[in-house]
Amino acid sequence: MEYQMVKTEQKALDINLNDPIYGTFAEIGAGQEVARNFFQAGAAAGTIAKTMSAYDKTYSDAIYGVESSGRYVSEARLYKMLDHEWSLMEERLSSPRPDATFFVFADTVQAINYTRTIKGNGWMGLRFRTKPGGPVNDMVLHVKMLDTNNRLQQEAIGVLGVNMIYASFYFNDNPEKMVMSLVDNIKDRVSIDLLRINGDDFNFFDRRIISLYLIKHKLTSVAMFDTNKTGIHPSEFLYKEALMVIRGNFRPPTLVTLDVIRSSFEQFRNETGLPEDKLNLMMELTLDNLKGEQNEVNEKDFLERADMLIALGHKVLLSDCANHEMLINYLNDYKISHLGLVIGARELQTIISEKYEQNQDGRLLVAFGELFSQNIRVYVYPMQDPNTNEIRNADNLVVPEGIKFLYQYLLDSKQIVAVNGYNRGILHIYPQDVLSDIKHNIKGWEKNVPQSLSALIKERKLFGYHG
Repeated sequence: MEYQMVKTEQKALDINLNDPIYGTFAEIGAGQEVARNFFQAGAAAGTIAKTMSAYDKTYSDAIYGVESSGRYVSEARLYKMLDHEWSLMEERLSSPRPDATFFVFADTVQAINYTRTIKGNGWMGLRFRTKPGGPVNDMVLHVKMLDTNNRLQQEAIGVLGVNMIYASFYFNDNPEKMVMSLVDNIKDRVSIDLLRINGDDFNFFDRRIISLYLIKHKLTSVAMFDTNKTGIHPSEFLYKEALMVIRGNFRPPTLVTLDVIRSSFEQFRNETGLPEDKLNLMMELTLDNLKGEQNEVNEKDFLERADMLIALGHKVLLSDCANHEMLINYLNDYKISHLGLVIGARELQTIISEKYEQNQDGRLLVAFGELFSQNIRVYVYPMQDPNTNEIRNADNLVVPEGIKFLYQYLLDSKQIVAVNGYNRGILHIYPQDVLSDIKHNIKGWEKNVPQSLSALIKERKLFGYHG
């Protein structure tokens, strides 16, 4: 996609000179960095109705209400700010400025501190109309700042805020450009791991595609959405809880997929001993799995697979994590109490062999230490050899001779465990065979996928089905 980046100062000036655009800024935590860009660009009186910052918690609570969770850098706090400021905007300015395209920008941010115990992150939001009297829309995001000093992080927040407002008014007919433009002039200085764009002006596209664009254009390595097709963030539901992640291509999910989910999650629940409300399960789709022969991401294919997983009742984790270490590093920020990763026996065999071959220089223990830590357990679902029908699981996996001692240690310490209670009678089902049968209309594929999904595939003509 062709895209021409615009400088931050020019964006701010364009908005200032666009008469209908008029709004309020409320910023907490990293200075009034967004509003400052509009003041410095000139002609700010044409855009800014009010700008404020309530640093003191007592003042903040008096304005936006008491935060029962005690967390002021949170999604809940951001929405309280947007609600309050928008109601004031409508109450005070609707009559005097009937032709205005109103907006409210808000952020609650904590920048890096002197002791480096806080890395820097925040919630930023924009409530806006694209035309006078039109529907009210929201853009909300979570950002991690990657600069290593406070001043640079504040500067990046200021640029990001300008980009959000500019994208909402100038690119609102093109969701992909909206996403791409968010990191104009701050590429590699921020990571945006949640973005929601809601409102009647944006009903022309599936909101899950926003998560795909975040990954595709490298604004983040991980994005998530729930069964309501809504973007979610781990800080709001995973902090100090347990999580099991099942990675697959899910093209399509088969009876084996259901068995993997059932048997591994049941074992995870029993071994952690935690109540249901402390356990989370997510299906992981990787960008590599979504790329076609031309290395292009197929959006239709992504939505079809996501539809399948949502139909099964599962949240989706979309990632650009080529290996599990990258995913683990991302999740480390949320102090997850127990992390379970489900891997097929064939995949684990490949991982172990590759690590062994790539680390003949004495880094073998380090390489495995990056994947296996105290709160991580790898659950290995068995495979059936198509030639011999022999079952291979974690306990009898064939590994290189030079790594057997380390692999045995991981088994003994239960950092690698075999999935028990699986259905041996369905291990002969392979997704690629089912997909081929669907595409070529070969009878019988229905018996290898969940009944609800076979009906959905036929109804929507998914995965090349033509009846």
